Amino acid sequence: MPGLKIGDLEAQIPIIQGGMGVGISLSGLASAVANEGAIGVISSAAIGMLEPDFAKNFREANARALRKEIRKAKEMTDGIIGVNIMVALSDYDEHLAIAVDEGVDLIISGAGLPLKIPERILEGKTEKNRTKFVPIVSSGKATEIIFNYWAKHYNLIPDAVVVEGPMAGGHLGFKKNQIDDPNYALEKIFPDVVAVIKIYEQRYGKNIPVIAAGGIFTGADIYKFIQLGASGVQMATRFVGTYECDASMEFKEAYIKSKKEDIVIIDSPVGMPGRAIRNKFLDDVSNGIRKPTKCPWKCLKTCEYINSPYCIALALTNAKKGYLQDGFVFAGANAYRVNEIVLVKTLINTLKTEYDIAS
Repeated sequence: MPGLKIGDLEAQIPIIQGGMGVGISLSGLASAVANEGAIGVISSAAIGMLEPDFAKNFREANARALRKEIRKAKEMTDGIIGVNIMVALSDYDEHLAIAVDEGVDLIISGAGLPLKIPERILEGKTEKNRTKFVPIVSSGKATEIIFNYWAKHYNLIPDAVVVEGPMAGGHLGFKKNQIDDPNYALEKIFPDVVAVIKIYEQRYGKNIPVIAAGGIFTGADIYKFIQLGASGVQMATRFVGTYECDASMEFKEAYIKSKKEDIVIIDSPVGMPGRAIRNKFLDDVSNGIRKPTKCPWKCLKTCEYINSPYCIALALTNAKKGYLQDGFVFAGANAYRVNEIVLVKTLINTLKTEYDIAS
C-alpha cells in the first residue's frame, strides 16, 4: 500500500479510521489504529455520555471528556490522531476549539457544510504546525461550495477532502431515494469531486488528497479507489469488529449476528436518513410505539426532538453500553460481512494482504 500524505502529516498506510459516535471510536480504537501506521479518529459526538453529570451539563461533560480522550490517545501513540466533529452539533465551535487547543493532527467534519471555522485552526500558527482540516462531502457541488467559500473569505483551502458515498453507516448525506440510485454511488460521485479539487490544486499550487469513504470494506476496495485517483480511504464499519473498538461487546456482536436483510434505512430525529441494524427497538418505533423521550440537551441543531418518538443521543448511548433493548446500532451497508472480532493489527495486516492480492 502507498502512504497517505496530508500536508506535512504522513501516514504509512492510506487508511483513515472513520469517526463513530456515540462513543464507538474513542482513544482506545484511535490509538490502536494510529499505532499501525494509519490515522486514528475520535468521534466527539456526545462524547461526554459516560461522565456522571452528562444528563445535567452535557456541554461541560462533552468538553471534559473530549480533552480526556485526546490526551489518553496521545499517551498511547505517537501516530496520527484526528477528531471527527459534526457540524450539526450544538457545541460544534467548542469541540473545534478544544481539538485545536489539544493539538490534534487533523479535524474531520461532516453532517453539514463546515464554512466559518478557519480562524479557529489558523490563529497564530503556520501551515506546518497547525491542525489540518478535512471536510466530508457527498457531491462535487458541496465541495465547490466549501472550497470557494474558504478561498473567497480566507484565501486558503482545506487540506484534504473525504468523499462519502451512500453505503456508509449512521447519518447519510443523501435523500432516501438517492441511497440505492446508481447515479449516486461512490464510484459516480467521486470523479466529480476530483474534478473540483484539481481546479483548486492548480490555483493554490498544492496537493489536496481526495479520500474515498462509504462501503469500503476490503483491501481490494482500497486498491480499486486508489486506481480511480483516491489518495486514501476512510473505513469505519470493519473497525467495529476489533477488540480495541470502544463499543460494548453486545454492540460488536450485533454486527457479527446480523444478516444482509437486517441492514435498514431509518428516519432519524435529526432530519436525515440513517443506516442501522434492525432490532426490536427500531421495530417498535416503526410500529408507532413511542419511547419515553425528553430533551435536556438539544445536542444536535437539526433534531426535531418535540415530534420524535425517541431521543437518538440516548438510544445510541444505550447501544454503546450494550443495552440494545433501549437503543440501536448504526452500521454501514457491509456490517453483515463482519464475522469475527480481531485485533486492529490483525485487521490492518489482512487489509494489506487483500490489497496486495488485488494489485
